[in-house]
Amino acid sequence: MRFDVAVVGFGPTGAVLAGLLGRSGVRTLVLDKSREVYDKPRAFALDHEAMRVLQNVGAAAEVAPHTAPFTPSEYYGVGGQLIKRLGSIAPPYPLGWTPNMVFNQPAVEAALRAKVASMPSVEVRLGEEVTDIGAVPCRFLVGCDGASSTVRQQLGIEYEDLAFDEPWLVVDLQVTPEALARLPDVSVQYCEPARPCTYLVGPGAHRRWEIMLLPGEEPARMERDVWRLLARWLEPSQATLWRVASYRFHALVAARWRRGNAFLAGDAAHQQPPFTGQGMCQGMRDAANLHWKLVHALSTGKEALLETYETERKAHVRRLTSTIKDIGRLICERDPIAAAARDRRLLEEAAGEVRTVPRQNLIPGLDGGFLSPAAHSANGTMFPQPRLAIGRLLDDVAGTGFRVFTKASFAEGGEYEESEGVARAWFEGNGCTSALVRPDHYVYGVARNATELEAQQAAMEKALQCS
Repeated sequence: MRFDVAVVGFGPTGAVLAGLLGRSGVRTLVLDKSREVYDKPRAFALDHEAMRVLQNVGAAAEVAPHTAPFTPSEYYGVGGQLIKRLGSIAPPYPLGWTPNMVFNQPAVEAALRAKVASMPSVEVRLGEEVTDIGAVPCRFLVGCDGASSTVRQQLGIEYEDLAFDEPWLVVDLQVTPEALARLPDVSVQYCEPARPCTYLVGPGAHRRWEIMLLPGEEPARMERDVWRLLARWLEPSQATLWRVASYRFHALVAARWRRGNAFLAGDAAHQQPPFTGQGMCQGMRDAANLHWKLVHALSTGKEALLETYETERKAHVRRLTSTIKDIGRLICERDPIAAAARDRRLLEEAAGEVRTVPRQNLIPGLDGGFLSPAAHSANGTMFPQPRLAIGRLLDDVAGTGFRVFTKASFAEGGEYEESEGVARAWFEGNGCTSALVRPDHYVYGVARNATELEAQQAAMEKALQCS
């Protein structure tokens, strides 16, 4: 049997892509050399955009019980003073979900895999390693097979180095109730020159420490010495070690994301340091972006639109990685004089009062690609997902194809009457009365009146016909 799309790798990115394709009725083959979900946590955070994608897969209800709100992240400097704070925006939430979450990765992956495997148009083959991508019977192939991607290697695609490379130790523990009571109830970045480290509050009793390794420290030995590194916070009797692993926190992006009928997504296409918890979210953005373009190519026979996948996603990854690198450099400063100067600068910028910066303010929109030629600041941003008066979220009612929404449709008595004013506020803030929205929820373009809307629709339809 020949498949429309083969997805190599059944991790979060591959499962999301296969799930979106499955819900679109695309004949999809999933291949993964591992038979079981890895039983330890690696990714730690989700955001509301990722949860919206999981909602589109039909897996949000199964995933949600394994998540918890991400606590604020407080940054403490040389003298132990608060110098920076990241957190969440206040409700009502623009995409319908808590903006930032932590999660139990093994449980979430298991739920997601089960959902995808139940889809009639998806065939999942576990324990099957791909050694020759040319032998996979498919029209399109997507490598979602991780940082050491076999697909990327067989395509002969190299990573571009974005100049960040630091050795860290990552430690996950299940902490006793007594010890939890003495630990911080928010996440903490210890921006201390002697040894920068991160403390993260996970779901339930899960706590993670990310500890920078110093020059000359051998990773394997430091893994064995983990309790000495944790002595500031815990004794061995106060927690069960879940995972300890040494990593080099990299900033890398694939030089190309497509070669012929093969594509890269997730860690196969990019790696970024974990300081904002966006790694897995980036992979889900890849899947959502590529999904509807593959569906378009399969249904029309035209493949030009697929070129915008790399255009859009590579630029987005580069911009967000630049922001993450800036945060990483702030955290990783090991020179005491430079660190003290950093602290003074941040406090001066805050005028002496450190305010919470929403994490989602760090996430860019799309710069180019399949967007309206009529420039507007809303183009390439995410269209909101308000909660409707009937108690459901917009995507559950309006679907996820190309859509046109108007400000009037969200008013009282309108087609999508909402309960919290999120969409109406979006239209007012962007000075428009209608929006053309892509299947991945990014805004193609906006209009102020019926004439502009007609012109925007004509431009979008022409662009799709040419793609």
